Amino acid sequence: MSILGNSSEEVERSFKSGDLTVAVFGMGKMGLPLAAVFADEGSNVIGVDIHEEVVNKINKGINHIEKEPGLDELVEKNVSAGRLRATSDGVSAASKADVSVILVPTLTDKKGNVQLGPVEDVAGIIAEGLEKGDVVITEATMPPGTTMSLVPLLEKSGLELGDFGLGHAPERTMTGTAVRDITGEYPKIIGANDEDTLEVLKGIYSVVNEKGVIEMSDVISAEAVKVFEGVYRDVNIGLANELALYCEEKGVDALEVFEAANTQPFCHIHEPGAGVGGHCIPVYPWFVMNQMEKKEAEVISTSRRLNDFMPYHIVDLVVRGLNEKGLSVKGSDVLVLGLTFRGGVREFMKTPADPVIDELNLLGAEVYAYDPMCGVEDAERFGAEWKEDFEGVDAVVILSDHEEFEDLDLDMVSEQSDHKVIVDGRNVLDKKAVLDQGFEYLRVGDIRGLGP
Repeated sequence: MSILGNSSEEVERSFKSGDLTVAVFGMGKMGLPLAAVFADEGSNVIGVDIHEEVVNKINKGINHIEKEPGLDELVEKNVSAGRLRATSDGVSAASKADVSVILVPTLTDKKGNVQLGPVEDVAGIIAEGLEKGDVVITEATMPPGTTMSLVPLLEKSGLELGDFGLGHAPERTMTGTAVRDITGEYPKIIGANDEDTLEVLKGIYSVVNEKGVIEMSDVISAEAVKVFEGVYRDVNIGLANELALYCEEKGVDALEVFEAANTQPFCHIHEPGAGVGGHCIPVYPWFVMNQMEKKEAEVISTSRRLNDFMPYHIVDLVVRGLNEKGLSVKGSDVLVLGLTFRGGVREFMKTPADPVIDELNLLGAEVYAYDPMCGVEDAERFGAEWKEDFEGVDAVVILSDHEEFEDLDLDMVSEQSDHKVIVDGRNVLDKKAVLDQGFEYLRVGDIRGLGP
């Protein structure tokens, strides 16, 4: 069917009835949940992925994304109902689809240059199956202006923009809460090249998101929303870290000060910590920094450098804690708790564990690691030896906020370890409980637990 020109109400009816076919390109941690939610609301959905193993699992009703609440049931249910299927043939999927959604990764290199190859490849594939009246939507987070830069690739179909619609509806999801986020944790942001296309986006996303949609004036504005969300968090975490370093110098507890300051409704100081990881917050600032032409992005770049510095500050806290016990870091046994960049997810993108372990190794420490979501090979890949107990440990460093670490058995740690030093890079432990056990306890913004 030609979807362009239909009102949002007509699109909504077609979506719910299964008359609308949607192809979702990218069956990863964000794409599969989106496809499953679309199918669950009635749409005919084709998931596209280059990995045959992923395609085969989906077609058997098997969810390949671990620890994503509700997704197992959605995939099994909608594959069985015939509303969800997968393929590696993107051209065929695009030719059958009324709407094609691009949700493949966009990353940066070490210099912050965005890597758009996967997105451009998908746009080229869609062009081979694009028909008049179709709509293409990007959900992948990209530098503002990127979606419209795909027009020449899509016009290789022989159509011109206007014959087909182009929009952006940025994913606003996190691993571990994707289904919840897609269905209504936040309103959906939508922007399009014209009003007809915007009506299509409004009809689709109003069905799946109970919080509704926020209509932006154009595509680039919609792209900027998601990027700015990440930049906001990175900058404010950077501010929190800088204030925390100041608190260390002045001998006060940053968390205590921040909590009190945040009782004022115009103040929202974030939590300091070991660093910023993941595919989003440390990446999106580069989208702005590398596009600024008339002036350097001074606040953003300073925050990015500061947040990248924090893992090295964690190592400094380890050194200070060991020195308080009369030990040198060289030859000391240091156990790193947490290899993933945050609790509850098995993701390593820009994890603080990487520079922390590297730096400890350079200083001559014997580095061990444990993470409830990882195994021996993960520890070895980071340059540490796997360890599941605290025997002989001189210092413990917490780098991920896994629930298991919040409930750390301090009696056991105290009994097994050789020296009682804890550096809490994620503020997961109760400070009083740790100090009552006689530990040297340090965290970003508070070194008052150091020494008598």
